Amino acid sequence: MTLSARGIGLRLSGTPVLSGIDVPDVGPGQVLGIAGGSGAGKTLLLEVLAGLRVPDTGRVRVRASPDALRHGFVPQDDIVHRALPLRIALEYAARLRGTDPADVPRVLDELGLTPFAEQPVRTLSGGQRKRASIAIELLSRPRLLLLDEPTSGLDPLAGAQLTRYLRRLAATGVTVVLTTHTPADLLRCDQVLFIAPNGRPGPSGAPADLLRSSPDGTLEALYPVEAAARTPADPADATDGADDADDADDADVTDDTDGAEPVSVAAVPVTGGPRQWAVLTGREVRLLRHDRLTAAITVGSPLVIIAMFALLFRPGVFDPDHPSPAASAMVLFWIAFGAFFFGLAYGLPQICGELPVLRRERRTVLRLGPYLLAKLTVLGPVLLFADALLLVVLRALDRLPAAAPSVHVSLFVTTALASFAALALGLCCSALVSEPSQAALVLPLLCFPQVLFSGAFVPVPRMAAGGRWISVAMTNRWAFEALGSGADLERLWRGGGAEGRALLASYADSFGRPPWYGWAVLAGCAVGLLGVARLVLGHRCPAARHRVSRTAAGRGRP
Repeated sequence: MTLSARGIGLRLSGTPVLSGIDVPDVGPGQVLGIAGGSGAGKTLLLEVLAGLRVPDTGRVRVRASPDALRHGFVPQDDIVHRALPLRIALEYAARLRGTDPADVPRVLDELGLTPFAEQPVRTLSGGQRKRASIAIELLSRPRLLLLDEPTSGLDPLAGAQLTRYLRRLAATGVTVVLTTHTPADLLRCDQVLFIAPNGRPGPSGAPADLLRSSPDGTLEALYPVEAAARTPADPADATDGADDADDADDADVTDDTDGAEPVSVAAVPVTGGPRQWAVLTGREVRLLRHDRLTAAITVGSPLVIIAMFALLFRPGVFDPDHPSPAASAMVLFWIAFGAFFFGLAYGLPQICGELPVLRRERRTVLRLGPYLLAKLTVLGPVLLFADALLLVVLRALDRLPAAAPSVHVSLFVTTALASFAALALGLCCSALVSEPSQAALVLPLLCFPQVLFSGAFVPVPRMAAGGRWISVAMTNRWAFEALGSGADLERLWRGGGAEGRALLASYADSFGRPPWYGWAVLAGCAVGLLGVARLVLGHRCPAARHRVSRTAAGRGRP
């Protein structure tokens, strides 16, 4: 595969960040190094070449036979699930891309990672993690490999070893394009392209020719400097362009294979939705098994909350002969809130912790539907078990009414739907934030309104008009009312004397609707929030779609 570009121009938020950039022809067996100061636009140019951004002007030209139209893009971050052993992480990446997991040993051997195959990725050194990130792309046998600062953060020895490997990889017929801040890396390239600080063309050519033209015989002296250079806050400094809406457009790439029909540049086997769901579900289970702290919190938090319930409420509050109306309302409210908390706490850390991995996989084959469904498939049974355990223990300790099985089934359906609605809310918020620490800050902000506007402490009929409107959006309100309806609180309170009659007057018809009404609202909230989460992820992690046009005379662009 041969790559070149002419007249590349790009604007972000109306500001020119690349202007008139020409990329010389770089073909099989060659390495092109893109250099420049911080904020010059190296990453932006690499994303344009990879088809992740659409240039405002200019064209990217790819010349290759259809069976060679495979490329890989390695971002700057080390983007691998760190909790998994290296071999397992690569095998799941292979299955997701539709390639043979049997290729994993070959790739590990090529990158010198075989001795570390069974180690968790988090225990690898910086250089080893860089190679692991490259290994994921090599699974699809790319003929063009683009790397964003692959030696960043490595010591000189590790950086030299990595660039030597890239030279060996190029010798097998792969075209390699990389960005770098390290002049030593440029000396190992066949061609070098400098970008000026304002995104304009700088010197380019073979390293030997550039050294001869350098004022002091070093490549450092060739770094262009201009007074109008952008500050680090400018758009071109962003190394992650996945959040821009422009990314979702089709890349303008030209295939010069005469007479060939338009084909996709990223000719990676397409994995179907059911297959992706199965692979992602298996990976989620392995992640839960290997991340022992998360597994302990997932299993242990319901047990702690159940113990607190048992200590907080005395038994017999639902005894029809000696009812405790206020306590019975509080028991049901905290059951509703416990189900909400289970779902929210499980959902919040799920996406933000692996957002870089998700962005990378979206650039290849990942679909968001199977991704979210895999989260539900793994976390759903855990939530159902936690809800069932909560109700069973509370009933065994006489904190719930002695009623027919249908009543307890109703209570379980309500808590399950409340948990799934909260899980969907957690996934939605996790898609909006960027780090687990931000998700931790969001947790109390989401919990307080659910407590205050649920109608337990201030009945909905007694709220101010604004509070009543806010309560409509609180899933905890609908769970609380459905639990009260299922447990027939109104009948219990009628036998509760003056206290019961006062509560009946305060809550009015809050528990007068059948449980299925609350179920419908909770199910609708869950589906709606999952839809929002998908839309948010589609914006933040757009799939790279490539358009290839033919350039033979008389043929138009598709």
